[in-house]
Amino acid sequence: MKKILSVLTLSVSLLSAATAQQDPKAGKILDQMSAKYQGLKGFKANFTQTLENDAAKLKENITGDITVSGQKFRVKLNGQEIINNGQTMWTYMKAENEVNISDFDPDEQEVSPAQIYTLYKKGYKYTYVQETKEAGVAYDVIDLSPENKDNPVFKVRVTVSKVDKSVKSWKMFKKNGNRYTYTIRKFQPNPPLDATTFNFDKTKYKGVKVIDLR
Repeated sequence: MKKILSVLTLSVSLLSAATAQQDPKAGKILDQMSAKYQGLKGFKANFTQTLENDAAKLKENITGDITVSGQKFRVKLNGQEIINNGQTMWTYMKAENEVNISDFDPDEQEVSPAQIYTLYKKGYKYTYVQETKEAGVAYDVIDLSPENKDNPVFKVRVTVSKVDKSVKSWKMFKKNGNRYTYTIRKFQPNPPLDATTFNFDKTKYKGVKVIDLR
């Protein structure tokens, strides 16, 4: 479960608030981006995750889907599914037809997908890098650096649309040489959601083995 969460999200510790002076230009863009997503009732996105490691001559691409509403989320990636209703988290592994159940505590877990758009607000320094263009669309590029020097991540690079402040991609740089890039391929704001979206229904997984870790 920990391995999957580290692949889907940013493996960081949220400690004290930033004390160093922040880049005001970067801060304004991040605030606008955060307000955009927090103003939604929820969203659904298709994404591509790219793992690169130059020393290991490694480059892998996998695709996934994510649905988020507040602190709740549902992620499908590489034969696994993670469902969180804000209190309980289910991690389903298709190959084993097994689901692990645990309590969800955002202060003890790695950063969840529901926190990605507020990550910069605590424990990070942020710096404006540059403006860039992809397929004729202009983007702002911003680097986030964790204040905790023991963090396995030393930089997160976020690319934000200049037009609508949506996130195009974010790249996580880890000290072990791995780089994880998450690129949004399709985005749906305020999708239809119901009570079953963020809960695991074992009747839909015939013969599933349930392991309760609570």
